[in-house]
Amino acid sequence: MSRIPDHLRAVEATLFASTEPLSAAAIADYVGADVDVAAALAELQDHYAGRGVELVERGKAWHFQTAPDLASLLRPEREESRKLSRAAVETLAIIAYHEPVTRAEIEAIRGVQISKGTLDVLMEAGWVRPAGRREAPGRPLTFATTATFLQHFGLASRRDLPGIEDLKAAGLLDPIEAALEQLGIGAPGDGDELELETMSEDD
Repeated sequence: MSRIPDHLRAVEATLFASTEPLSAAAIADYVGADVDVAAALAELQDHYAGRGVELVERGKAWHFQTAPDLASLLRPEREESRKLSRAAVETLAIIAYHEPVTRAEIEAIRGVQISKGTLDVLMEAGWVRPAGRREAPGRPLTFATTATFLQHFGLASRRDLPGIEDLKAAGLLDPIEAALEQLGIGAPGDGDELELETMSEDD
């Protein structure tokens, strides 16, 4: 069996040791600027393809994960789904498609005020984060999705979010469609379906 080059071993070890996904730049900080990290990641991704673990990129960050078809072997009992209110589901969808977005903009699109706990729940889940303040009167705080959000729903980037017809079919956009059109906010593009089985439809 041929020896794996040291630079590949270094990148591999860095990813295994990390408790969170790493960008190529962060990996380079560990392994040195002389290593072609992008090439090493591509080679490792090929090396692990079809194995029990695979190397994946989510939101420009890399990490190892269990192969999807083997995940059930490691979960003898089904994990309890995280339940979100319909308000939280709609808020998450608005943030995902229009980030960075302020609380007032979310409320304008939904047509109702957001309860204090709605954004807190999404941030506690690790799916939403503060994204800085907008240069506007009052400098309102904006919100955006996280790499954890992409990872949880199996998305490489926000470009993989489902299209507006998919969301309407799931009953998520009907209450806010008119407001979106009135505000002139573009509809999301077509894409793969987003699994929303962890979210409830209750208010």
